[in-house]
Amino acid sequence: MGLLEFDKLPVNTLVGADIDTFKKICAGRTVEKPYLKKYRLTKAISGLLSTLAPIQERRYQKLLADKPLENPPLFILGHWRSGTTFVHNVLCKDDHFGYNITYQTVFPHLMMWGQPFFKKTVKWLMPDKRPHDNMELDPDLPQEEEFAVGSMMPYSYYNFWFFPKYLDEYCDKYLLFDEITDEEKEIFRETLIKVVKISLWNTGGTQFLSKNPPHTARIKFLLETFPDAKFIYLMRNPYTVFESTRSFFMNALQPLKLQDVTREYMEEKILEVYTKMYRKYESEKSLIPAGNLIEVKFEDFEADSIGLTERIYDELNLPGYDLAEMNIRRYLESKKGFRKNKYKYDDRTVELVEKHWDYVIKDWGYTL
Repeated sequence: MGLLEFDKLPVNTLVGADIDTFKKICAGRTVEKPYLKKYRLTKAISGLLSTLAPIQERRYQKLLADKPLENPPLFILGHWRSGTTFVHNVLCKDDHFGYNITYQTVFPHLMMWGQPFFKKTVKWLMPDKRPHDNMELDPDLPQEEEFAVGSMMPYSYYNFWFFPKYLDEYCDKYLLFDEITDEEKEIFRETLIKVVKISLWNTGGTQFLSKNPPHTARIKFLLETFPDAKFIYLMRNPYTVFESTRSFFMNALQPLKLQDVTREYMEEKILEVYTKMYRKYESEKSLIPAGNLIEVKFEDFEADSIGLTERIYDELNLPGYDLAEMNIRRYLESKKGFRKNKYKYDDRTVELVEKHWDYVIKDWGYTL
């Protein structure tokens, strides 16, 4: 049990951002009165830790900046709460893969120097379970890289966690990349590559494994950056996704936000963003070279995790399944008693999903 409760954290994840990024994210935004203390403490620690960032930058330039990637990344795509975390955790049992860790999402500038000390502090403070689904939390566990990228430059969709009233702007600019400038896109690209290289250096993998829902709407950009990238796309029952995403977002917002929004507002945005992501994915997936994409229903993966994992390796021509199989089986065996949240769809959920996401129900053949 960590020293701090998740929804009572005195700072948010911008604590690990360099101070220049922090200031640019907050510029022109209103920090509401109840969160001024959190904002000021986060800013103060960010400023202090920023003095250490040049140490990593020098090491990165010396060791990794000019080093090419051995293998193209593998991206796990899908809307939040579509099972991406579980599939990510399964595949990370293959030592061939490298990945971003939870500690890195908060302190991306303190990876190549000072990690043992700072990680120990984080482990002592952080909760040991995610409040929305009871999944384990630990500084070394795999995590999506959007928070890490977003603490190294100011052009991330995840800025909405801090300023949710600007979610539409962040979506169009930094999720869909529809309104992003060429300069911002290049900074995003350079930062993502840096995160990938540092992640591989840290975990010892030879192929980066990404689980990052926002990437679902960025296939064209990802292929421009990594032309031979491979992709796993996960779909899950939209009724479950809506219920689970609403719970996740409302819980995760509590320790991160610097302004308040209503539950109804977040419901509306969940419905809108899901559609925008889905449409963008469908419009760009044809750009992926043949043999580099597999689409999987999460329900099928849950029912036959070993079979579907083997199929993923086979269809994407990934190496090393025979070597990884024992570790994967051991991990799946350890999760057999895991208690998942159970969802009972109320009339409002059914009405909203069928009104706004009827196309998904038809495309993928889902029912209540």
